[in-house]
Amino acid sequence: MTNDPSRPWDAARGYANVNNLTMYYEIHGEGRPLVLLPGAMGTIESCFANLMPMLARTRRVIAAELQGHGRTPDVDRPLSYEQMGDDLAGLLLALDIDVADFVGYSMGGAAAFQLALRHPSMVRRLVVAGGTCYRPDGLYPEMQPGSGSPTPEDLAGSPWHQAYLDVAPDPAAWPTLVARVGELDAGFAGWSADEVRSLQAPTLLMIGDSDIVRPEHTMEMFRLLGGGVVGDLVGLPASQLAVLPGTSHVGLLERVDWLHSMITGFLDPTKEDEP
Repeated sequence: MTNDPSRPWDAARGYANVNNLTMYYEIHGEGRPLVLLPGAMGTIESCFANLMPMLARTRRVIAAELQGHGRTPDVDRPLSYEQMGDDLAGLLLALDIDVADFVGYSMGGAAAFQLALRHPSMVRRLVVAGGTCYRPDGLYPEMQPGSGSPTPEDLAGSPWHQAYLDVAPDPAAWPTLVARVGELDAGFAGWSADEVRSLQAPTLLMIGDSDIVRPEHTMEMFRLLGGGVVGDLVGLPASQLAVLPGTSHVGLLERVDWLHSMITGFLDPTKEDEP
């Protein structure tokens, strides 16, 4: 682990060897561990440059980049949520962390959700933000697999492409990353309702009201987690739902003040807020 004096908000950084993958991570702040996971084709900076320092005021934030993303080199295997969940379990073991909270954006949220299903003892609380769904048909039709995944040429010059070029160990691997993400989306069958119900970690589902997912689907997911009840009569559920007004999928990352207040309020509830 090393310090980078050129980035004063970056406390420490390093690589963990997990499941034949050399996973990049950064550690910021002190306190109860909180793992922060960017979305598909994103980097730590492109997703969390403004949110991460705010969370690190009260937490030990471990920001990690998944297979083929950012500074983490790709390996000869497909992207899958099962593998990403196991990689995250390996990262916690490598850092000698028994249990942590997780905040994931888009693909990062789905990877953390998979971790919570496969390794429930490692996840205390979970925030799944942006495009939050448990089946592909929860997405709007134009966003569902088969509707035409973007090509590397479509994304050339985009903020996601530029962020990748800024940090990737092999910038020429960009087309492979785009292809792997497309294959991940096409091969994702989703989780069953019983699997969602089985989730043990209290979970905050966050979407924009103009996100890539239908709000009624995320509400359905919330009900499977015990939500959708009259709290004054039966008490507040352990899981929560947040729909951010006037917010798109990418725009959700810009709602830094909202994200910070909602995430910290959920991860560290007061006695009055606890279910």
